[in-house]
This record gives sequence, structure tokens and C-alpha cells, in this order.
Amino acid sequence: MTTTDDTTLLTLDEETISAYRRDGVVRIRNIISPDEAARFRDAAAAASGFAKDNATGSSSAIFNQYVNIWRQDGVLRELTLHARLAAAATALAGVPLRIWHDQVLIKPPHNGAATEFHQDAPYWPHAGSRASLSAWVALVDVPVERGCMTFIPGSHDHTGLRRQDLSDRDDLFRAAPDLRWEERLTIPLRAGDCTFHNAYLAHSATPNLTDDPRIAHVAIYIDADTTYTGAPHVVTDGLGLTIGAPLDHELFPRV
Repeated sequence: MTTTDDTTLLTLDEETISAYRRDGVVRIRNIISPDEAARFRDAAAAASGFAKDNATGSSSAIFNQYVNIWRQDGVLRELTLHARLAAAATALAGVPLRIWHDQVLIKPPHNGAATEFHQDAPYWPHAGSRASLSAWVALVDVPVERGCMTFIPGSHDHTGLRRQDLSDRDDLFRAAPDLRWEERLTIPLRAGDCTFHNAYLAHSATPNLTDDPRIAHVAIYIDADTTYTGAPHVVTDGLGLTIGAPLDHELFPRV
């Protein structure tokens, strides 16, 4: 089996880092090997059933989402804590990071529903985060017709928006009308490829129109000094975190 050595850290050039900081998104080819992607794909497919049975997953017409899989599955823990992902995320962010959470996202075959334009950060109980970002790893080939993502480059400068409705194609544009007319960048991925996108970058995904599921794994990183606001969130509810303090808890390890 051909693998990408977890200890061989990915070195990003200044052009890539500059492009990410300008646009809020960058694609990195082969961040893991195709064989690794297949291994993690199989683990994600198996773990999603376990997660659903243990009430850590949610399903909608848009996608099936399974959060904090790394706490349940040893194979997917390897991917969430993968040194290559962490090194690339840290280089792009330019600040120390910690894990916020991971998730497996599955769009079932012919799900017929787009993930409409939205930002991630407004959903999170965080304050003072300068550089949060997600590593979205394709575990199968994700062409446009299988639900790849489209981004609005530069939209991460809109940091004060409310939450947006992922099922409403116009909701983001009601919150920020200027973004409707901005350039859009669609990025299909091969298995093992990854996009990193800023938590404030507006993005969407097409429906899965194919006969096979779209399976992706997302490792989400936050600025290590991010503080907790106390707002409700499935990942932090019940942990007894201190409002106004950093998220110093075993669920949010530094990378």
C-alpha cells in the first residue's frame, strides 16, 4: 500500500500562503494518498453507522453530519490529528491552533439538496478567533455533480454577520447583499485532495446527483487563544467551560 508518511510535514510555499490569506481558500492536492483516502473512507462509512446509533450524528435533506468522530474511532482519529493537516493549517493561519472538532459529512446518492452559501464561524460559541479554518478532505472523488464546494473568494472579510440558513439559497445574500455579485470559485477534488477555508469564508456545495455517496472528513481548527462565549453548541454544552476563557479542555487539543 502506498501511504503518505504522517511524519513528513507538508511545506507550503509563500505563494500558497499568500493566496490563502487573500482569498480565504486554497486547494492542496494529495494531502493524503489515494490509498489512505480509501482506508479513511471505509472507516468513515462504518463509523457513521456507529455515530448515528450513539446520537452524535444528525441527518437532513442536505447531508448527514457526524461530529467528533475522532473520539470514537481510532482510524479516523489518525486523520483528525494528522500531522500534515495540522502543519498546513498552522502555516496558513499563521498562529497557534487547537482542534475545535472534526466531522464526517456524507451527501447520500441523489440527495437533491444543495448546501447553500453560508459561513461557519457564526455558528460557533467563540470570541477573539483570528484565523479559524477547516481542512475539508475528500475521501472519494468529488466532481461538481457529486457535491463539491464553491467559495466566494475574499468574503472572509465579512466577520460580523449573523448565522445563515444552509437550506435557503438567498439567506447569506440578505445578510450581505454585496456578496451576490462577487466572483465564485468552484473546486472539484480527487480522493486525497483537500481544501482549507477560513471560517468566515462564504461557501456552498452542489447536490449529489450521482449514484454514490459523497464522503468527506473535516478537521476544524481554531486560534489557540479563542475564548468561549457561552452560546449553546452541541460540542461545548455541558462541559463546564468558563465564559471568557480559552477552550482549555481535552476535547480541544493544541496542534
